Amino acid sequence: MTYPSTLVEVISEVVIGKPEAVELTVICLLAEGHLLIEDVPGTGKTTLARALAGSLNARWKRVQFTPDLLPADITGTTVLDQRAHQFVFHPGPIFAHVVIADEINRASPKTQSALLEVMGERTVTVDGATHPVERPFLVIATQNPIDMEGTYALPEAQLDRFLMRISLGHLDPEDELAVIQGHSAGRTVDHLRPVMDVRAVQQMIALTAQVRVSDVLGRYAVALAGATRKNRHARHGASTRATLALIQAARARACLHGRNYATADDVQVLAMPVLAHRLVLAPQAELEGVRQADVVREALQMTPAPDTAGSRR
Repeated sequence: MTYPSTLVEVISEVVIGKPEAVELTVICLLAEGHLLIEDVPGTGKTTLARALAGSLNARWKRVQFTPDLLPADITGTTVLDQRAHQFVFHPGPIFAHVVIADEINRASPKTQSALLEVMGERTVTVDGATHPVERPFLVIATQNPIDMEGTYALPEAQLDRFLMRISLGHLDPEDELAVIQGHSAGRTVDHLRPVMDVRAVQQMIALTAQVRVSDVLGRYAVALAGATRKNRHARHGASTRATLALIQAARARACLHGRNYATADDVQVLAMPVLAHRLVLAPQAELEGVRQADVVREALQMTPAPDTAGSRR
C-alpha cells in the first residue's frame, strides 16, 4: 500500500520550503474536506493544487474563475439529443476527483453558489435531477486577498464549506534558490509521477475514519470552539460544524503520522487553519485591528489542553 507520507514527499519535490502547507493539503484529502489557499500572486498557490492532482492517478480539472463564468460552466447542462429524442446531461468539470478553482473570488456570487451543494453534499442538481460525484472529491480553491478590484468576497456560507484556509507566504532565500535550480533541472509540477490511485485514497480515507478520538479530546475541541464564541471580538464564533471539522482533520493528521488515535497536539496544530476563516468578527474588532487568527490564538491560550495520554483511550 502507498502511504500518505509518500504523497507528501512527492508533492514536496516541487512545492519547496512549505512542508506545513503540503501536509495540510494531504490532510484535507484524507479528511474529505476542501481547501482554500489565500495568498498574493506568485507564491505557489496553483502549483500546490496542481502538485496534489498530479501525484494522484485520478481525474482532475482546473476551472479559471472569471466574472463571465456561468454556473452551468461548472456543473454541466442538459441538452437535447435529437437522435434519441430525449434530454441528456452533459457533466461539467466539477465531476472530477480533484477540482482546482483558480481565483474563485473573481466569479459572481451566482456562480460561486453553484459550488455550495457539491462541496457540502457531494451531489449536483441540474434541471431537477441530482447527480452524485465520485469519491474522493476535493475542491482546492485559490484567491488573491490584495487585488480586490473586480472580485466578489466569499460569503460565510461558502467559506464554511472549506475544511481549511491556508496561506503560503514568500520563501526563504535558500528555498527560493532551490526552486530556481529545480526548474532548471526540469523538476516541475508537469513532471510529477502519480504515486496513489483512487482505490488507495479511498482506503486511506476509510482508515482515517477509524482513528480513535477520546471523550477527553472531544471535550477539548468543544471547549476551543466555545472559547471563540465567548470572545468579545467575535460576533459569531465557531459552529458545531467547525468542531466536527476540527475532529475530522485531527483524525486525518493522526493517520498521516501513522497513529490510530488523535491527540491534543493534532487539535492544536489544526485549530488555526480549520477555525479562523469560519469566525465573523465584531465591527469594533476590525477597527481595533483584531484578526480572526487572534481570536483562535486567544482560545488556544485560554483553554487547557488535556493530557496526550488521555487521547489514546
